Amino acid sequence: MTATLTALRNPLAFVAARWTPRPRTVRRAALTALVMSVIIVVTGGAVRLTGSGLGCETWPKCTDDSLVTTSEMGVHGLIEFSNRMMSYVVSAAVGWFIVAARSAKPRRRALTRLGWAQFWVVMSNALIGGVTVLTELNPYIVAAHFLAAMALLAVTTMAWVRTREGDAPPRPLVGVPTRRAVVALTVATGALLVVGTAVTGSGQHAGDDGDIERMPFDWETVTRVHSALAWAVVLGTLAVWLMLRVMDAPPGPRGRLRELLALLVAQGAIGYTQYALDEPEWLVALHLLGSTLVWVAVLRLLYATRDRGGEQPSPDTAPTLPADADTTTDADTGAHASEAASASSAAQVSAPAGR
Repeated sequence: MTATLTALRNPLAFVAARWTPRPRTVRRAALTALVMSVIIVVTGGAVRLTGSGLGCETWPKCTDDSLVTTSEMGVHGLIEFSNRMMSYVVSAAVGWFIVAARSAKPRRRALTRLGWAQFWVVMSNALIGGVTVLTELNPYIVAAHFLAAMALLAVTTMAWVRTREGDAPPRPLVGVPTRRAVVALTVATGALLVVGTAVTGSGQHAGDDGDIERMPFDWETVTRVHSALAWAVVLGTLAVWLMLRVMDAPPGPRGRLRELLALLVAQGAIGYTQYALDEPEWLVALHLLGSTLVWVAVLRLLYATRDRGGEQPSPDTAPTLPADADTTTDADTGAHASEAASASSAAQVSAPAGR
């Protein structure tokens, strides 16, 4: 009876006292949460691109009389309801990570906090998704729904990176100018994401065949702004590549940069092709997937400019920051070490351009 009461009072502590996952298990849990965060963005895009945004006409029920989709709702109802169910799959993945992180020995509170941050972002975005339906796909709410999904990607990426490194104080692997350039590149990519929601919100993929409100922007103009920002991100990436070459940076940051460049080239090709072909749905879906991978890649590059060690060092062996190191960034956004010097290495915005 005492064990049962303890489990009811604090189930995480109860599990942690009886199970110690291997570090590989914790990393797999973090990666699962990240992958599911990418998948739900893509399935959400499928809802929009198939015109199923109002397949379930209300929320939290699918219809006024049914919690689930009915045959009368047709294929659009099935698509929309299936995407709603994906939220539970993402929640399960996040829950697994929370349990694994809490049960790891020695306990790493930073990982547990990141797990709970994921949980609250998922819950918040579920509410935003409900408001999206209740407001009949208001384009600004739809944009907020997408941006919240990108916030979830940021947190799950950070958690995956943190599972692959230790808890030593962050040690810069690049100089201050390079670090600032990478931060600026991350900000520019975030701006690209925001402008991309305006492209979609003023374009032809409203998410439903009915008379859906659109953002009051000229689509051609906002698309050109989106394209200019994309080129700024590409040029910024090339500038960082040059800086890393000149300073002979360790393999970790250079490897992350090569991944980002490859994704940007592919994403740009998809973007220009879909524009030329008048936004076919399948290409828009690929562009959406590419935006998630680019976002993850930019974040990985940001984290790769710092090292927290590949193990969890004791206070006696924890490395200290050099006197001239850049210490202005949150310690929890540490990065990968050199691939030749540590075991840390970890996966990748342009936003979708709908018309």
